[in-house]
Amino acid sequence: MQIHHLNCISTCPVGGKLMDGRTPSLIGRAELACHCLLLQTDDSLVLIDTGLGMKDVANPHSRLSRFFLSLLSPELREEMTAIRQIERLGFNPADVRHIVLTHLDFDHAGGLDDFPHATMHMLASEHEYAAQQKTWLDRQRFRPQQWSTHKNWRGYRAGEGDSWFGFSCVRELEGVTSDVLLVPLIGHTLGHAGVAVDCGDIWLLLAGDAYFYHKEMDIEAPSCTPGLRFYQKMMEKNRRARLWNQERLRNLRREKPEDVEIFCSHDPVEFESMAGRSIHDPVIFAPAKTDRSRPQSGREHAPHH
Repeated sequence: MQIHHLNCISTCPVGGKLMDGRTPSLIGRAELACHCLLLQTDDSLVLIDTGLGMKDVANPHSRLSRFFLSLLSPELREEMTAIRQIERLGFNPADVRHIVLTHLDFDHAGGLDDFPHATMHMLASEHEYAAQQKTWLDRQRFRPQQWSTHKNWRGYRAGEGDSWFGFSCVRELEGVTSDVLLVPLIGHTLGHAGVAVDCGDIWLLLAGDAYFYHKEMDIEAPSCTPGLRFYQKMMEKNRRARLWNQERLRNLRREKPEDVEIFCSHDPVEFESMAGRSIHDPVIFAPAKTDRSRPQSGREHAPHH
């Protein structure tokens, strides 16, 4: 299996350095990633999260809420959509047979419409709650305008006995390689999940929005920027579960540093370290390598074929 790291449209929230911790100005816009993974298997492509899609870029006001367009000011560049980056790698987007979703927030699910033939996999509780559109904020974040492919969706129940490093998990995603697992990480939403990928000598865990800032995973002294701390509180559906799962992720990093590499969806430092390029740049086509560089830990490992 070969893994490609894609930033599928950055968001640029107000708050500058108070949000991302690295923008020089406090009054400018911050820059956050939308970290997605493309898995190249023997017979198909698997996309983990989609970021924003082509229809969001073409007509954002019909698809995205005025509130989040103003607050986050997405960098709506067509070349950064998942479908365009997949084409840039030389693949046919029709070969994306499966999409595994961490959750249904608009900035994770906007590209679903670009892959109408793909089967989409997520926790059943995520769709069940999002479809209810209960609160004003739910209606801003969960956008049925992005759900034209809902007939192709598959939902899974958490907590049925399977485990992964002490976390419950869903192992048998219909038609998806057994190397990909859903790991429930409830809190940000009521059906939020991480996605774990077995690379042979190490697991990658895309933790979605279980946390937002790389220093939240510091083992000794976790911290978060004021802006992202506020944003997480604003968006959370279950504060106790969210903080509990963050602590569990820190413990996993402490106890299994050689076995699991954890990263979230929006931290630009993590994305640039793993992808080896700026969040501003689309993926670069390159021949398959015999190993994958891991700048964060200084180790390399061979892709799992």
